Amino acid sequence: MQIQESNTGGTLSSMVYQKILISIINGEYPVTEKLPSEAKLCEKYSVSRPVLRDALTRLKEDNLIVSRRGSGSFVVKRPDETVLSFSKISSISDIQRCFEFRTNLEGSAAGLAATRRTAVQLNRIIGAAEKIKEANSIQAVASDEDFEFHLAIAEASNNQYYSTVMKSLRENIKEGMNITRTLSLRSADHNRITLVQDEHDAIVKHIVDGDAKNAELAMRAHLNNARVRMFEGTDS
Repeated sequence: MQIQESNTGGTLSSMVYQKILISIINGEYPVTEKLPSEAKLCEKYSVSRPVLRDALTRLKEDNLIVSRRGSGSFVVKRPDETVLSFSKISSISDIQRCFEFRTNLEGSAAGLAATRRTAVQLNRIIGAAEKIKEANSIQAVASDEDFEFHLAIAEASNNQYYSTVMKSLRENIKEGMNITRTLSLRSADHNRITLVQDEHDAIVKHIVDGDAKNAELAMRAHLNNARVRMFEGTDS
């Protein structure tokens, strides 16, 4: 299957990121193989070296390539093309960067929620986590329930700026949730959705215990793992 690239929206580095991602998924740049040199990539995509390097940095952060000193960049993962059936290729970079932003935002919010949450707020968090478990049991995507869980934690920080930002990013966040949860449900690895639930349970436990440090770490780990899972495909 040949996936067509998009020419709409985004910065130059985002567009280069998208084009290299397409080439990796299409098999033009195979796993374990070296990418063309920076000079050749700059010429191919008609961009400057700083723009290219920004795109390569994003691909490294998404665990798709690695750089070896003196040798260049090598492809280490080929995402399942299924991921592109859930989102436009032009959105992939934005979704990954949204996960990156959420790691800091929601990690901090979870830490505050552990020490500031009221009994009512804690019950809301626990109830939201239970609804996700119920959805998992019937193989439902449950992005609404997932967003409610994360929003409940943000509001339990009792700092309105966290929840305000979360609400403003609702559609972006839910798009990422739709992709990662659907891929987890479709995965041949049936433990994958269980791992996601275990991550939620860890966050809840630390908030219940009033453990701010570990609540923050658990949330950060969950969102970092979600960002990685987006490129795991369905047959990992």
